[in-house]
Amino acid sequence: MLFEIENLKKIYGNNSVKTPALQGVSFKISSGEFVSIMGPSGSGKSTLMHIMCFLDRPTYGQCKFEDKSIDDFNDDELARVRNKKMGFVFQSYNLLSRTNVFDNVKLPLIYTGFSKEKENELVEQALKSVGIFHRAFHFPNQLSGGEQQKTAIARAIVNHPSVIFADEPTGNLDSKSGQQIMDIFQKLNDQGHTIILVTHEKYTAEMAKRIISLKDGKILSDELVSLRHYAKDGLIK
Repeated sequence: MLFEIENLKKIYGNNSVKTPALQGVSFKISSGEFVSIMGPSGSGKSTLMHIMCFLDRPTYGQCKFEDKSIDDFNDDELARVRNKKMGFVFQSYNLLSRTNVFDNVKLPLIYTGFSKEKENELVEQALKSVGIFHRAFHFPNQLSGGEQQKTAIARAIVNHPSVIFADEPTGNLDSKSGQQIMDIFQKLNDQGHTIILVTHEKYTAEMAKRIISLKDGKILSDELVSLRHYAKDGLIK
């Protein structure tokens, strides 16, 4: 099992003022799944993602990744797991503005110990897989929003992580570019990548194969997306 989340609770504040962000969330995610975590602002989805990608710790409950609990790692170990096992795609792209596309994508490989030749090979593979290799030596300000997000996806997959987290990845894009980005995620999932997508948009969430809906820190539903929906929208034939 890739993720096991059991009775997860997160409470912010002190003894006088406590704000619950998660209230007893439980679910499992297997390797190779494409899961959307959906909910409105304040539902707890961002807090949940931060705990799952080891950027925060729960107040109560268990978060296990590859059968190991977050409690079994110190902060340095968590950072190493994030770098080796997890890829991240954000709404704002988070590219280095003075660094070209090729070197932006290479960043997660800095501490892997690979040879320069191996690093270059992995970067080239990642860029080609998202269709942005022809822009390898351009800078972010020379790219469209969709091209910047493709670069961010290439960076997320360059070290072949166990899971890719995508936080509102289409939020800054027009509908056509957003569809292209979601097509890339579906292709990556078809190739065996595990995708966890965080979004407040129903249409974007339904591009995944499973939707976990949150409200007020609790799970409202955990459902597989109907194959009839995929067929109706032309996503499968």
